[in-house]
Amino acid sequence: MHGRQRGVSNRIMRKMSVRKKSRAAVEDMRREYRLDYKKAKPNPFASQMGAGTVVVVLDPDVAAVFKSSESVNALLRSVISALPPGSKLQE
Repeated sequence: MHGRQRGVSNRIMRKMSVRKKSRAAVEDMRREYRLDYKKAKPNPFASQMGAGTVVVVLDPDVAAVFKSSESVNALLRSVISALPPGSKLQE
C-alpha cells in the first residue's frame, strides 16, 4: 500500500512541475504573443480559401497599386517568367 501511494504522489508532482513550467513560459513570452483564446473568433474568410492557399500581407503602399489578387498574381507571374529557369528569390 505504501509503494502505491508513492507512485500516485510522483504522478501528481510530475503534473505540477509541468504546469509550473508552462506558466513560466507564458510569463516569459512577449505581451503581443500572449493570446486570450476565450476572445478568439472563427476566421470569416477561411471558407473562401482552398487547400494550399498561401496568404501574403502586402505593405499598404504596395497594396494601393493593385485592385485585386488576380492583378497581383499576373504581375508576379510575369516576374517569375523573366527569372532564369530553376532560380528562387532570396528573402
